[in-house]
Amino acid sequence: MEKIFGMFDQFPDLMTEDKIAFTDKLELITLEKGKLFEQEGKVCSYLYFVRSGSARSFYVKDNKDITVSFTLEGEFTTAMHSFISRKPSYENIEVMEKSVIARISHESLLNLFENHHGLERTYRLILEQYYIMLEEQLIFVKFKSAMDRYLDLMENRPKIIHKASVGQIASYLDMSIETLSRIRSKI
Repeated sequence: MEKIFGMFDQFPDLMTEDKIAFTDKLELITLEKGKLFEQEGKVCSYLYFVRSGSARSFYVKDNKDITVSFTLEGEFTTAMHSFISRKPSYENIEVMEKSVIARISHESLLNLFENHHGLERTYRLILEQYYIMLEEQLIFVKFKSAMDRYLDLMENRPKIIHKASVGQIASYLDMSIETLSRIRSKI
């Protein structure tokens, strides 16, 4: 229970009763490396918390997968557009290694908001973090050089370099594998 409560460490004002109500609605799943837990074309019904392991979100375009984000242990993830709009997702989310994922359904989450307003505020903070991450990623790709993008990843999220494949990292950084290889050889 304490490890699950750890997901709220970044939200110190959340009351214990809200944490208990939330964790009572969680389902723990264990997934093997490469397993999709969200799939394009389907409505995303869960908000996920990576208890252990890692995941990546990606789209498929012209038979090529394009990594848009990574989720590490202790972070939330979902196909946000689909989760909020209740429309089919454009993205896939897969685990990059054997992972334990906690999930809560969209319906359960909305029901909890009725009686636990602290959870509603926490959810808003999660959405704000997600938005900031997306905006930073957009700026990151548009305005930084390939070298700066890789150095930034090394500095701010070094675990990704050890967990993701070279192709996934290159895709995430919006560069070719060859460019990434040249950059890595210079460091």
